[in-house]
Amino acid sequence: MPQQKDIVKIAIQMPGAYPQLIQLDQKKPLSAVIKAVCEGWNLPGPENYALQYADGVQLYITESNRLDIKNGCILRLTKAPGCSAEALKKGIQSADGGVRCESLKELATISRDVTFAQEFINRGGHTLLVKIVEDSKENNQIMTHTLTGFMELMDHGIVSWENLSAVFIKKISGFVSSRSTDEAMQQVSLDILENMVLSSRKLFLQVKQEVTMEKLIAHLQVENQQIQTKAMALLMALLQTADDLDRQEIFAFLNKKNLRQYIYKNIILGSSPIQDEMAHYLYVLQSLTLNLLEARMRTPLDCYSQEHRDILHGLRQAAFETESENSLSHERRRSLCAKEFKKLGFSNNSNPGQDLVRTPPGLLALETMHYFAARYPDAYSRFVLENSSREDKHECPFARSSIQLTLILCEILRIGEAPSETGSNYHPIFFSQDRLLEELFCVCIQLLNKTWKEMRATQEDFDKVMQVVKEQITRTLASRPTSLELFKNKVNALNYSEILKLRQTERLHQEETLAPPVLELKERLKPELLELIRQQRLNRLCQGTMFRKISSRRRQDKLWYCRLSPNHKMLHYGDVEEEAESPAIETLQEKIPVADIKGLLTGKDCPHMKESKGKQTKEVLDLAFSITYDVEEYSLNFIAPSRTDFCLWTDGLSVLLGRDMSSESMRSELEILLSMEIKLRLLDLENVPIPESAPVVPKPPSNYNFCYDFSQTEQ
Repeated sequence: MPQQKDIVKIAIQMPGAYPQLIQLDQKKPLSAVIKAVCEGWNLPGPENYALQYADGVQLYITESNRLDIKNGCILRLTKAPGCSAEALKKGIQSADGGVRCESLKELATISRDVTFAQEFINRGGHTLLVKIVEDSKENNQIMTHTLTGFMELMDHGIVSWENLSAVFIKKISGFVSSRSTDEAMQQVSLDILENMVLSSRKLFLQVKQEVTMEKLIAHLQVENQQIQTKAMALLMALLQTADDLDRQEIFAFLNKKNLRQYIYKNIILGSSPIQDEMAHYLYVLQSLTLNLLEARMRTPLDCYSQEHRDILHGLRQAAFETESENSLSHERRRSLCAKEFKKLGFSNNSNPGQDLVRTPPGLLALETMHYFAARYPDAYSRFVLENSSREDKHECPFARSSIQLTLILCEILRIGEAPSETGSNYHPIFFSQDRLLEELFCVCIQLLNKTWKEMRATQEDFDKVMQVVKEQITRTLASRPTSLELFKNKVNALNYSEILKLRQTERLHQEETLAPPVLELKERLKPELLELIRQQRLNRLCQGTMFRKISSRRRQDKLWYCRLSPNHKMLHYGDVEEEAESPAIETLQEKIPVADIKGLLTGKDCPHMKESKGKQTKEVLDLAFSITYDVEEYSLNFIAPSRTDFCLWTDGLSVLLGRDMSSESMRSELEILLSMEIKLRLLDLENVPIPESAPVVPKPPSNYNFCYDFSQTEQ
């Protein structure tokens, strides 16, 4: 008796007869099953019949796919694939045009089944279709069915595309190029040519010779979306198969014909919706075009190249109005150049080319800087001069920022990455703008300067600023702006404060999606982690900080040092010499008992800010804090060296006064610690012990009979 799992209950139909309900024994040969079904209907010659799915894709049932049959399936008894192939071949060769047309129409449908396709090809059916195309004596309708059937047969990979004759290729190309060709026939002809191009370099050259770019682009400018899509598919196939020289030639022609602008106006901004296939091809076109920049992205600057040196010095001369350099001595000229390259933001001011040796972005960074300076000279000069007038620690380095920004844009635009087979995420702005990378750079380098000022950044904050700028660009491009002007407006509206709001909203949304036990764990962990941050703040105060005094005569005056005693009971402070190391606590003459501190003031409320009568900048106000003592009659006034130090000191003093910490630094650190701690705690739930040494590798099994044989299902 067969096991229950080997039995499948199915229904079998045949036109003009009552269905048979049978229990299919999967261990019984398929020929025996068909014989039993034929006997049930008194049909002779069971070898001339086969089973086929009645619904969906009507595939033949074979020994290799019979295990896919499920309980309740409805099958149909039909002609065996060999008999169907023979009958259709005779119908295609009939002298009656109507019979030929119907036979070819049926062939186009049934050829999707690989079992039938194999039988038809074995009987020379494929060769018969090729001859019909080569002779070109049939009308458009019959020819369309012929080409469709041919394409379905070729999709199975039974016959190689390499076997096609030059006459056949010429005929198919002629169908594409001829204006009198039926639209349905043009679609399938374009599909055939695409597959030819992708199959081999030899066929690529033949198709490229037969189908001119002029004729192909003409198909992109028709109203029929299917023809547009097939023409774009063929164009992408040509570009992907082409070598560098051919690809450059094709791109040069496309630029000459303003293809990108046509796509932008008539396809992207057109009234008809873009199909999924067309979106994929636009993505591929964008990817292949941008990848033309890959060579420059991976080429380092040549420090010995006179051309590269001239561009670097051109950047310097465009930024600064200097006296005639020819009249200067060699040493004086070198000193002046080094000073100006430093103001430009190069790390190696004596040999700035060394900054551009890194690849990526390589030469591409030099080209984007040069493009910005040449295209927008006023904006370039304003950027450099504005930052040259700031304090050293607050200036935004143009060269360093440009190099990193170019790298970020290459990552966002995926320059150098091969297009994905399923990708469809193209940027509409790409088709509206020539030299997209350079124009985006010009907008984003000015955005970077704006964001730098909004964040009140110092050199230590460089990476943080670049992360924010990358987020601004990524979020704006995700909104799919259709023009550079729209991108510029959106990205500038997405300032630093908006980024913080978005991050907070997303963080809250993530918290809302957490399970209640995780939220409860988070609340339990907070006190412990807050105490950890408090101890860190007090330890930082014990280490001390160097502060600058701000006088009314000039901005920078003397230095003084302040630190908390190890027992947290006394603040010690006193003047120190320039560039002095952290002084010992005994050398600081002045001190204030922590118990005498009455309050902590910040910003405009500080006594030394009120005395300045509004002359202090917002930058200084944001770094100012004071402590009051002796019934608020006296105060000790601070100007923190950086925003980080301001947060550390105000948090630490709040802890000493028994108050809650409130700085943005504390909130950020708490979120990071909570996230890490929750992940670590949740790992413990798995109960997986972590051994101290690596486990012993077990011996291989004596046999592999337990492995499942996939070969049957793959056939």
